[in-house]
Amino acid sequence: MKKANKVLAMLLAAAMVASLAACGGGNSSQTTTAAATETTTAAPAAEETTAAPAEEETTGGAEEAVTGPDWAAIDAMDYDEQSDALYDYNLGEFYEYYQTAKAEVADLNKRYALMAIAEAKMLESGVFMPIYGDGGSYAMNRAVPHSTTTTSWGLDEYKWYTTLVCDELIKIEDRDALTALWSEAADADSWLASAKDYLAEHGYTLSDSYDRHSSYNMETWDVIATSYTSDSYFIACTYSGLMEYDAKNVQQPALAESYEVSDDGTVYTFHLRQGVNWVDQQGRVIGEVTADDWVASLAHLADNNDELGYLMSADGGCGIKNYDAYVNGEVSFDQVGVKAVDDYTLEYTLEAPFPPFITMVGYGCFAPLNRDFYKSQGGTFTADGDEYTAGNYGTSPETIAYCGPYLVTNFTPQNIWSFSANPEYYNADKVNVHNLNFYYNDGSDVLRAYNEAVDGTVDGCTFNSNALVLAKEDKPEGEDGTYFDLYHYTTTNSATCYCAWLNINRAMFHNFNDETVGISPQTEEDAARTRSAMNNQHFRLALAYGFDRAAYNAVSVGEDLKYASLKNSYVPGTFAVLTADTTVDVNGTSTTFPAGTYYGEIMQAQIDADGYPIKVWDPTADSGAGSGDGFDGWYNVDNARAELEKAIEELAAAGVEVSAENPIYIDTFYFTGSETNTNTRQAYKQGIEASLEGKVIVNLVGFDDSNVMQYAYYRNSTGAEANFDISHSSGWGPDYGDPQTFLDTIQPYGYMTKNLGIY
Repeated sequence: MKKANKVLAMLLAAAMVASLAACGGGNSSQTTTAAATETTTAAPAAEETTAAPAEEETTGGAEEAVTGPDWAAIDAMDYDEQSDALYDYNLGEFYEYYQTAKAEVADLNKRYALMAIAEAKMLESGVFMPIYGDGGSYAMNRAVPHSTTTTSWGLDEYKWYTTLVCDELIKIEDRDALTALWSEAADADSWLASAKDYLAEHGYTLSDSYDRHSSYNMETWDVIATSYTSDSYFIACTYSGLMEYDAKNVQQPALAESYEVSDDGTVYTFHLRQGVNWVDQQGRVIGEVTADDWVASLAHLADNNDELGYLMSADGGCGIKNYDAYVNGEVSFDQVGVKAVDDYTLEYTLEAPFPPFITMVGYGCFAPLNRDFYKSQGGTFTADGDEYTAGNYGTSPETIAYCGPYLVTNFTPQNIWSFSANPEYYNADKVNVHNLNFYYNDGSDVLRAYNEAVDGTVDGCTFNSNALVLAKEDKPEGEDGTYFDLYHYTTTNSATCYCAWLNINRAMFHNFNDETVGISPQTEEDAARTRSAMNNQHFRLALAYGFDRAAYNAVSVGEDLKYASLKNSYVPGTFAVLTADTTVDVNGTSTTFPAGTYYGEIMQAQIDADGYPIKVWDPTADSGAGSGDGFDGWYNVDNARAELEKAIEELAAAGVEVSAENPIYIDTFYFTGSETNTNTRQAYKQGIEASLEGKVIVNLVGFDDSNVMQYAYYRNSTGAEANFDISHSSGWGPDYGDPQTFLDTIQPYGYMTKNLGIY
């Protein structure tokens, strides 16, 4: 899109004139100044901009002094220009490497290798660091493992309908046996049939309901207009997509019975299933699913371009033909690469080949939209020449149409979400649970999940440190062992990566939507010193190396599993693997990685070549299979202090003194109603202040309402609205099956750059 194209031009121009290698508590007692509490409004950026003059940044072991960005020049810029300049200064090297990787579409192996090298540069910059994934906790459950897809991208894991749920908690030995059956099964149907047989033979009875806890709050029921997991988690089961991953993680036809790809890889033609009905919330038929539903969907997505539109863009996604041109007002919608050839034939045309395109079609931006129902709710399309409004569409379960496995029967926010099976669902015979219930749990009662899993209110729970104590003591009636002895297993770490994000251009010192909450204790002087520090690579790496993530995790999951969920890279090290010998350049040396090499191994090779003490890949992990998870490859107090000393020297050259008597203050937030959340932030504060010998002080900013807290870091739409110096609560999970799904979020205007205080 225009902005991203402009940034690319600016960065390439800047690269010609400057060599950027930057890829590499006690509270202040004074009150916050007014100047530190106003939001910066992003003004339209000029077509040609230049990065603020700055001394050359240095990499890990170089000795050259750095004075940092020219803050007087940056402060004279508008917000977009500031974002461009600070991105270029801190992430310019990553961006240059990444554009080379993205341009490689003919050779997937080379593409993955180049992306791994680019990510190494990104991690070395220290603008954020991985913390943990969704997994690595002790748990017990009545749901059968692998009875729904575990594919790490898309929304199919939230379809729920194939899930097998027992009335009884599943014992350890039976869980292991079922997992072995899953591994041996030739396909999903035979696996689910054998699982049902096994359960019956071993005294289990199947339930018709699946009951879970959730801490999510919803903003919309319009899956096409949201990028939040907290929304998609509930909406995904209300519609079906073109293709769907099954319980063996194989992509299968769903509303498309088949598809073919043109010889040049740019045209995808889907042949739709006939006789599939749309229904309203009451289950009344309101129309048939046809190819036009995807044409309407893309038109609606274009009208909501700020949310998921980037996935259609040539800059940040699959590159639907003329999508960017339409959004920019250059062509009419009938020239965009989506067409209903007839009622049951749908055609997508791309600007250029994009190999992972087919893995994208299970995501919310490819959900169908019933045009007539949307209009009945007051929705309009700018493609029709109307002024855009979604009307009432997506404001409640009554205002969406359904073509998926479930209908919403009860929606009481912060209480319960209930669903029942859709009788018109095309695959109704495959529905294993006919009722879903999600009970809201904000975590304020640390034992609620455990107690309700024991009494059967919900079908399972993970064991936090408090529940783990009880699980190792409590015995079910009639059993000799404890709940832990009989039922515990360790949850698999997901591909989602939660990170510690560093705000390099903080503009907000209270919540953007309410100036009375989330108020920073920093003075204007504190804030200026912190901004300078956050734009020093050595300072950022000092924070990264000084963060004892295992101790942080232990507060939640206990000492036994404190390493289990840890992640050391943004893209999982096993996300891609080379299928052929591949040769790429590593710091001027032609290096061949053999077939079978994981993405994480290539990242590690580049990091080692650059001389950074970061470990993102362990070939001995996961019982010798190799992994980037399950160990701490960053934390080292000696390295943290060495980096801080380099930062102190460089900041002094820029006029910023840092010492135990004059520390840098950084704000982070927490939910006061959660003992676990409070204790993890206390662990972070104590750990950083000890590692960095009091030269950095962590201010803990408390929120009494977890929903209000989300506006400090999650519900903000721009970096200017981010109310923190460091955030530990936002993560990213893949939308499709290519490393680009992660790395695009860190390019200019990428979705997660708002967590860096820019764009």
